[in-house]
Amino acid sequence: MPRIAITREVSENVHSCELTHLAREKIDYERAAAQHREYKACLVELGCQLLSLPGAPELPDCVFVEDIAVVLDEVAIITRPGAASRRPETPALQRALEPFRQLLFVREPGLLDGGDVLVVGHDIYVGRSTRTNAPGIAQLIHLLESFPYNVRDVDFHSCLHLKSAVTAIGERTLLIQEDWVSRDAFDGVELIAVDPAEPHGGNALRIGETVVYPTGFDRTRARMEAHGFEVRTVAQSELAKAEGGVTCGSLVFDSDAATISKARGAT
Repeated sequence: MPRIAITREVSENVHSCELTHLAREKIDYERAAAQHREYKACLVELGCQLLSLPGAPELPDCVFVEDIAVVLDEVAIITRPGAASRRPETPALQRALEPFRQLLFVREPGLLDGGDVLVVGHDIYVGRSTRTNAPGIAQLIHLLESFPYNVRDVDFHSCLHLKSAVTAIGERTLLIQEDWVSRDAFDGVELIAVDPAEPHGGNALRIGETVVYPTGFDRTRARMEAHGFEVRTVAQSELAKAEGGVTCGSLVFDSDAATISKARGAT
């Protein structure tokens, strides 16, 4: 089945992004936009059909579409982002997803960022964070109770989202930063630890049999390759200053060709 990747352009005001764990640094917009184009080109080369939404100057974080929705095979959950400034990003992503999935919604007082939701087969791990609260997790469990998923909450620290610390790189293989999240939270999976010299190297994006991974984490990349994974690197230095990673910039899922064509024609 064809695979689609929904992305959104970098806001020209990305320098005003929300920050939680990083000190603010100057973000070069032109360089960030160029790196995002490289990222999108990589997704296309790996077989994704791209649906790219325009950025917006009033939405500094809008490039990070992952936080606005959780897309499963059966349904998509429209989240309620923990940062109030990000909630106006929702309508554009909702419209983009409507042709592809039945939509369900997290409501007030729930808070849920997609970056805190790690899907591994039918297991869904949800990180408790400054952006995701207990009501948000409870609502996700309720919304998915008629679907074959096991939702469990996970504690972590020292980073913005759960997927800053742990990501899926295979069907049952996770890349993990063990200083930020305990391996005891994950049962029945293989764990590859981030190299201790590269603490920010836990975010990777699986596309088919390839792992998309930021440049600059050569030791961790070598660990994945030693386990037989094909790794494709992309530059992410500018959006990393906004606490972004390679999972943050896209919503990747399968859909039929007719629906993809219709959705692309409507944008």
